[in-house]
Amino acid sequence: MQRDELRSFLSEITADRLALIQRHEASARVVSHYDFNNAYQYVIAREETHLGWLQAALSEIDTPVPAASPIASASEVHKGKSDASAFRDILSEEGRLLGAFVDKWRDRVNALSHARHRTMLNVVLGESLEHKRLFEQAAAGFEDVIGRRTGGVARVGAVLPARWQE
Repeated sequence: MQRDELRSFLSEITADRLALIQRHEASARVVSHYDFNNAYQYVIAREETHLGWLQAALSEIDTPVPAASPIASASEVHKGKSDASAFRDILSEEGRLLGAFVDKWRDRVNALSHARHRTMLNVVLGESLEHKRLFEQAAAGFEDVIGRRTGGVARVGAVLPARWQE
């Protein structure tokens, strides 16, 4: 793969990854269910790591990080709602979008001749499939997607839409 082809390839996959991160950040502000929101925090943290890897790969070939690809934003849900079923559509869409991302890139990544980038991108795709599974489980109403509560403590409350409240 020539340098210009690699530049184009890495820019395009970075734009798609960035779009998913931005959607997940926006969705985390809407999904107030505590356990589902924790899943978002986990996914976003890993996706930020992926983005760091992609930024490093782009900087090696003197290429700036592109703008995010267009992607649909999460629909609004009544703020403060903590009923798991209230977020089913948003969570299902997250899984669908992650699946589409992997489907779009799997064959192209496997055909990539640059071994280090191919390996890195296969990790990104593999973790994207894991994130897809988390969102699908949450959409099905399984609340213990990140871990089980200890001592049978009841689920109460919701995540606030903004980090700091005054």
